Amino acid sequence: QVQLVESGGGLVQAGASLTLSCAASGHTRTNYPMGWFRQFPGKEREFVAAITSSGGSAYYAASVKGRFTISRDNVKNMVYLQMDSLKPEDTAIYYCASRGISDTFYYIHSHEYDYWGQGTQVTVSS
Repeated sequence: QVQLVESGGGLVQAGASLTLSCAASGHTRTNYPMGWFRQFPGKEREFVAAITSSGGSAYYAASVKGRFTISRDNVKNMVYLQMDSLKPEDTAIYYCASRGISDTFYYIHSHEYDYWGQGTQVTVSS
């Protein structure tokens, strides 16, 4: 059974930093393309960042590029999202996701992912 468990969310002030972590267990899913998405109340999940299986390439949504950094540690089966210069509009539930097929690409659409974590709340106050 594949499990993705996010942690690291919380309440911070605008301008602060947070690092989200995603721990993978089951079938060592961190050797697959992974991504972070977020969901605002009443909205569809939106893409935040994606990383290839090796960690050699990453892609970001325009709204977070330059502020957020995705990384992974395949030895520890972890994926991270470093979030700097947080804004109130970053307030959302953040989800970690994993593909079920290993390849060399990154993916930016939610339907391309097979496994999801339960989400972690990030709240940024002004």
